Amino acid sequence: MKKLPILLIAFRLIIGPVMIALTYCYGESSSDILVALLFLGILSDIFDGIVARNAGVSSARLRRMDSQTDLIFWLCAGWCAWLLHPQIIIDNKYAIITIFVMEALTYVLSILKFGKETCTHAWLSKLWGITLFVALTSIIGFGNGGVPLALAVVFGVISHIDVYLIILLLPQWTHDVPSCYHAWLIRKGKPFKKYKMFNG
Repeated sequence: MKKLPILLIAFRLIIGPVMIALTYCYGESSSDILVALLFLGILSDIFDGIVARNAGVSSARLRRMDSQTDLIFWLCAGWCAWLLHPQIIIDNKYAIITIFVMEALTYVLSILKFGKETCTHAWLSKLWGITLFVALTSIIGFGNGGVPLALAVVFGVISHIDVYLIILLLPQWTHDVPSCYHAWLIRKGKPFKKYKMFNG
């Protein structure tokens, strides 16, 4: 059980490049397999943290590894969407570029303030991950951006603003901060309850 979280993270790290290879080799005929791998990827993302906390092995190092693996996994999935349906990406390029810039800015702010990348695993970021999964499933599986992609962009903007506020409010680097409100509580030295299902 104690090794399972790292195995789930490694699994997600591996399937990202596998998805890209399948897309290059088989094109749109690989869409069903890609959607299945997307589903397995987000399941691994949900359960690695839950298992780690319940097994008592959740640590800053593991959570940072989880965050960076998430970034690689979603970039790989986005690349697959681009390879299969480039016009959808082109039609929404400004919204997508905005999300990329906002994501990069979280790294800049966190590194400038703390000397390391952010690792909040905030609730809104988790919600954004779900909308991102739905949007990429819609694009890769059905060739449709539409409402799912629009929702992913909206929640992406909101979740990044939440992360900016967390970074600005935290007095020192901390992983697994549920929201900017909780960052404010940490700043004030006020205790709050965490839930193993969401944050350690």
